[in-house]
Amino acid sequence: MVSPFPASDSATAADRDLADLRHAAAVARGIGRLFARNGIWCLPEMPLRGGRRADLMGIDAKGHVIIVEIKVSRADLLGDAKWPDYLDHCDRFFWGLHPALDRTCMETEAFRPEACGLIVGDGYDAEILRPAPLLPLAAARRKAEVERLARASLRRQVVSADPHCAGWGG
Repeated sequence: MVSPFPASDSATAADRDLADLRHAAAVARGIGRLFARNGIWCLPEMPLRGGRRADLMGIDAKGHVIIVEIKVSRADLLGDAKWPDYLDHCDRFFWGLHPALDRTCMETEAFRPEACGLIVGDGYDAEILRPAPLLPLAAARRKAEVERLARASLRRQVVSADPHCAGWGG
C-alpha cells in the first residue's frame, strides 16, 4: 500500500502501513462525529453477506442503511474493485477520504459519482463534499441488513461487557 503522506527514506513499508491504519482510524472517527451530530449511528468493520466488510455501516433517523468505504491511500483507492458490491447492502454509499488524498479520480465514471457520496474527514471532524443519493433497497433486504447490524452491535456491546461471551453466537 502506498501512502499519500510524506515518508522519510528510512521509513519501512510496515511504518507506512501503520501510518495508513492510523489515518483510516482518524477518518472513521471524524465521520462518526459528523454522523452522530446528524442522528446517524454507525458500526465500524461490519461484516456483510458474501464475505465483504464495510468500514462503517449505520442507520439514519429514517431507517436508511448507510455504508462508508474509507480510503487513505491512492493505491488502495484505485485498486479496489470490490466496492460496487457494497451498493447491494445500503440505501446510501459514501467514500470516506483523508484530506491529503487526491480526489480527482472520484469524479470519473469508474467511481460512479451519480451513485456515491463523498466525505472528507480527519480525527476531529468530517465534511460531506457530495451527498450520497438515496438508492432504496427493497424493503425485505433493508430489514435483513438492519437486523444484522443490530445483532452485530448488540453482540459487540455484550462481549465488551463480558469477554467470556466472545466465543458464543458468532
